[in-house]
Amino acid sequence: MKNDRRRAPKGGRPRPAKPQKPQKPAQKRTPRPAAQPAPTPPVDETPRSFRLGIIPGATPGKWVDSWKQRMPHVDIELIPIAVAVQRAALDDLDAALVRLPLDDRDELHVIPLYDEVPVVLASIDSFLMATDRIEADDLAGQVLITPADDVLGPLDLPTRAPDFPTIETTEDAVATVATGVGILIVPMSLARLHHRKDVDYRPLVGGRTSTVALAWKREATTPDVETFVGVVRGRTANSSR
Repeated sequence: MKNDRRRAPKGGRPRPAKPQKPQKPAQKRTPRPAAQPAPTPPVDETPRSFRLGIIPGATPGKWVDSWKQRMPHVDIELIPIAVAVQRAALDDLDAALVRLPLDDRDELHVIPLYDEVPVVLASIDSFLMATDRIEADDLAGQVLITPADDVLGPLDLPTRAPDFPTIETTEDAVATVATGVGILIVPMSLARLHHRKDVDYRPLVGGRTSTVALAWKREATTPDVETFVGVVRGRTANSSR
């Protein structure tokens, strides 16, 4: 008969068998719930209008098209405004495309959009039109017409003032330039707005630029205004603000 007892070392007791540690049952991992998208706020489809002021030369066409696609239930009204009264006009508008500088900036939100290059307009027969661009020195002795609705302000150029009364509008000033009497300096968009076959223009190197901006009253910030800001900045309908 076999002896199951372990042999004891010489001079000692038999060694007891080592107890085996119980194995822990495998833990099942609980899957994390998938992140849920934030609920989309309901769209207010109440029929209404959005009044947008537009200074001469501004071209909001692409933004208007995007607005019509995104907000078909809100008509957009384009209201022409003069630069001279653009700040006062904002009191009756949702927002406006304006030219900087603008008075009372503390009461407004203003987002600069782009800078316009100044151009020199002259009769198509003028020697100034023989080059691709014009330097300030090229204008020495030229009669510079500054209409009453000028948007650039005083220019430090070697020109001389006309000897006839101030012309009221840029459009009339362009007509005067067409006769060969004097030159006119305006942002490029105004040159395009008042284009004539007998007048041409060239960029003025180093001339003062004109900044076009989107502005609205701080106290008049509405969801529609925020939507239009998103359109101008290129945000999609699902983008966060």
